[in-house]
Amino acid sequence: MSNDPIALTEALASFNALWSPRIVTRVNDYDVRVAKVEGEHLWHAHDDTDEFFLVLDGDLHISLREPEGERTVHLPRGSLFTVPRGTEHKPHAPTGAALLLFEPTGTPTVGDRHDPVPSHVDATIGHTLDL
Repeated sequence: MSNDPIALTEALASFNALWSPRIVTRVNDYDVRVAKVEGEHLWHAHDDTDEFFLVLDGDLHISLREPEGERTVHLPRGSLFTVPRGTEHKPHAPTGAALLLFEPTGTPTVGDRHDPVPSHVDATIGHTLDL
């Protein structure tokens, strides 16, 4: 990882794959990832960690399955939200969005429990960008 400043616009411009987060830096034992998203992701849950979303551009919706029932949060540009560990959730961005994600190094992008993974979704732990 570089110890130089990182321009998020350049990081986002360096790839086109949707739902395929790229690691831009690390903070202690956490990855800072950027992602381009459009359409629907899949229902999934991270059993041992929260998942942090910051919308850099566009709009993101996150459907949640909570003990009280299902709900959807809307995150316009500049908004952030943390999905609590163990909560099933499904991000979707009808018109596209650019995100910054913060999660423990090694966290799979589709969590520990998930629906079948479609071919357009990256199920790995993220790719490191060479900036």
